[in-house]
This record gives sequence, structure tokens and C-alpha cells, in this order.
Amino acid sequence: MRRPRNLSDEERALWDRVAERAVPLDHKAPAAEPKPFKPKPKPRDIGPSPVPNFKVGQKANAHRPHDILPSVTERLNRAPVHMDHKSFGKMRRGKLVPEARIDLHGMTMNEAHPELVAFILGSHAVGRRLVLVITGKGKDRDDGGPIPTRQGVLRHQVPQWLALPPLNHAILQVTPAHLKHGGHGAYYVYLRRGR
Repeated sequence: MRRPRNLSDEERALWDRVAERAVPLDHKAPAAEPKPFKPKPKPRDIGPSPVPNFKVGQKANAHRPHDILPSVTERLNRAPVHMDHKSFGKMRRGKLVPEARIDLHGMTMNEAHPELVAFILGSHAVGRRLVLVITGKGKDRDDGGPIPTRQGVLRHQVPQWLALPPLNHAILQVTPAHLKHGGHGAYYVYLRRGR
């Protein structure tokens, strides 16, 4: 245990001067009332909405969307613009007339892929700039099974084919067609200049 230290005469004089100037607390003043405790508000749950009530054996909602991948149209609309913005705006509004078109509607994937490759590379070779690829909107073949089937197999597959070699080297921009040229069942393909 530590021994108490004795103050020197100088320290004692300093302490006495401080004590003279000190103002005593008013013992008659009421003490400040403590503030009532308020619990912090809980942050709202931002997650998915709660599961709706259901009964065992009840039929599931068949119209509930189960596809988390954005649609082809949304993905193409978000893609960066690689061509002249003025021409791109005209193309999306249907003001540019396609120089050639191919109709893949009704073909299987095995039939459509070689036709598309030949059409795009042939159009690029002769110097065309804007061509129209018609896929059709597709039929709804989803049977409600555990693995969803997309509507319009070619409509989803064609943009992927156009983004892969050998076609991607000839293509500058791909966007969904205007309603007067087929809407969601067709794509504008803007080709690069030939070398």
C-alpha cells in the first residue's frame, strides 16, 4: 500500500488559494431528472418479403416469377453503345431501314445457327451496315416443372451467338427491333465497316 505524501509549504499555499476560490455546490437545488430510457429503433428488414400464409396441400401460385436473370431486352438495353449515338437513337426508333433481313422463325437451334453465321458474315462482306434478324417471340413451353423453360429459345440464343466468335468481330451493336420491324421478336444488328 502506498504511503500518503506530505505536501510541501508551497503546495499547501497553492491548495489553499484554489480552495478559497471554489464555489460550493448548492445542496438545495434539485438534481436533474434522468431521461427515460428509449430503446433504439430496430432497422427495417430490407430482405425479401415474408412468405405468404399457405395450407398444406394448397396449390402454389403458378404466376410467381422464378427467373432472376434479367430479360434479353433489359440486358441489351443496358449494354454500352459502341456506335454513333445519333444513329443509335434513329435505329432504336425504327427510323433506319434495315438493308437485309433473315427470318429464323420456326427453325431449330441446329438449323438457325449456321444460317445466322452465313447471313451475318455475308452481309458484312458485301458492306451492309444494318440488318434485321427475326427470331419470333417464341411459344411458352414451360410445363411447370422444377426447371423453368424459357419462352422463345431462339430469341434468347441469338444474342449469345452474336456476342461470340466469329460473329462478334463483324458486329458493332445489337439491340431489340422497333415495333414496326418486329419488336421483341427481332433484333437490329449494326455491322462494322468492312476493311
